[in-house]
Amino acid sequence: MFALSHPSARARQVLPGFRLSLGITLLALSLIVLIPLSALVLKTLTLTWAEFIDAVTSPRVVASYQLTFGASLIAASINAVAGLLVAWVLVRYRFPGKKLVDALVDLPFALPTAVAGISLTALLAGNGWIGQHLEPLGIQLAFNPNGVVIALIFIGLPFVVRTVQPVLEEQEKELEEAATCLGASRLQIFLRVIFPSILPALTTGFAMAFARAVGEYGSVIFIAGNMPLVSEITPLIIVTKLEQYDYAGAAAVATVLLLASFAMLFVINGLQAIQRRRTGGAA
Repeated sequence: MFALSHPSARARQVLPGFRLSLGITLLALSLIVLIPLSALVLKTLTLTWAEFIDAVTSPRVVASYQLTFGASLIAASINAVAGLLVAWVLVRYRFPGKKLVDALVDLPFALPTAVAGISLTALLAGNGWIGQHLEPLGIQLAFNPNGVVIALIFIGLPFVVRTVQPVLEEQEKELEEAATCLGASRLQIFLRVIFPSILPALTTGFAMAFARAVGEYGSVIFIAGNMPLVSEITPLIIVTKLEQYDYAGAAAVATVLLLASFAMLFVINGLQAIQRRRTGGAA
């Protein structure tokens, strides 16, 4: 019996051996993730506790935290709504130019961040194509926190669209048809049938957009204005400290961003686990 089942079990193994595959995986993970992060933490540990607190809580750094995390949260929230809408349109409707729109969603992935920042500045600055019409009305979208939010929305939207879109495509239409036959309205079908199934993917897209926005640099510095205590993001603080050869201070501020991103992802994963548990229990 073992001889009959053993060849089929080996045939299912695509990668060579568990130990070799595990070793290659751990080596790649160490080189790409663990060693750089360990170096960051070790550099931070060269500071005393008082020096660390002073480096990460100076007024200029705290103001950059408020802008970075606040703008990232606003941008990720907007992307959660807009990304769901874009994914819904791409999956549920047919229209001329649909493939072009689908390709344009990935444009922020393909564009260098500096090019994205320069393009947004050219559009929204006071002498830009859009900004020149808004500035006389007292609306300034560049060189202030508004520009930071806009840049973060631009680079974060694809994360939500590309995580929600496959789930919508795999959605079982029979459940919607059954709900319709039972007399449910379109809003009830969306809230009770569709939304619970896409909520984990939407939450993942939100978390990815937020994490990307927290560490974004290239597309923001051109449109932010970079005014200390006003429109200076935390990644710029880190770069400034590096240019001043304050490597330990830069590592300390970067560690705060790292811990905040980890905490955000931990909370999101916990919420997803709870959602899956409830869905499984309901089923």
